[in-house]
Amino acid sequence: MVIKITIYLDIIIIENLIMNYIILYATGIISKVKIYYLKIFISSLIGAIYVAIQYISKLDIYANSIIKLILSIIIVYIAFNPQDIKKMCKELVLFYLTTFTFGGVATYLIYVLKPQNIIIKNGMYVGTYVLKVIFIGAIIGTIILIIAFKLAKSKITKKDMICKIKIKLDGKEKDLTAMVDTGNMLKEPITGNPVIVVEKVALYDLVPKEILNNTEAILGGDFEKIPEHIKEEYISKLKMIPFSSLGKQNGMLIGIKPQSIEIINEQIEKKDNAIIGIYNKSLTKRGEYNALIGMELY
Repeated sequence: MVIKITIYLDIIIIENLIMNYIILYATGIISKVKIYYLKIFISSLIGAIYVAIQYISKLDIYANSIIKLILSIIIVYIAFNPQDIKKMCKELVLFYLTTFTFGGVATYLIYVLKPQNIIIKNGMYVGTYVLKVIFIGAIIGTIILIIAFKLAKSKITKKDMICKIKIKLDGKEKDLTAMVDTGNMLKEPITGNPVIVVEKVALYDLVPKEILNNTEAILGGDFEKIPEHIKEEYISKLKMIPFSSLGKQNGMLIGIKPQSIEIINEQIEKKDNAIIGIYNKSLTKRGEYNALIGMELY
């Protein structure tokens, strides 16, 4: 007995539009980026139209794989607008991770339900209840991803997030205790170099107190309290770093570039592209650490 199933292109587009939207939305939630619903809709629609074209045409498997990779990059770029290659790669990896998770759950559900009502055309599953599979798969897939990320996060202990760093500046050295802060994505706007936020008092052995104690005045263009010899030596080295964290929106930090920074963990890694951001307050009440270092440097 042969079962005939009529498949309409508009149904394929709608089903894939919904599936792509759910996957992109879940990717945005997991990666903690700002979600723009219209951008996600446009990306989802582009992917759905491609699936419809793929359904009615036959592409060489290698050409098809290359097109899918390019399409994935376009979809992720439109949906999340990553600002650099590193962020683009991160969003792309999370997009594929979410896609594979949802796809695996959906494939399993297809065989749990009635596989005789499903046909495969050009490598795609189509049938009479794909929307049901999409919604159930989305719920189960989201639960799996949330649990997996929570388990991974729970394995990162506080001890793992603390490291030693050594700052070298003008022939002087200073050992500090830093916390690895996944939220510290500060960059010096001109060079794009990552910023290590350091408490002011921890830098007294490296930077003149006249600079450290007058950062607010310097930010305002007031250099009256800075001796001429210090002004001549340091003012040109100082950098302005905008930030929107540390309890203050649209703030500014004074930064200075050291000769190098050593990240001391299981091994010593020398970095020469980091900027020191001078923070006027304490980072922790108990003095457990006096610097914040981002994952890019760690």
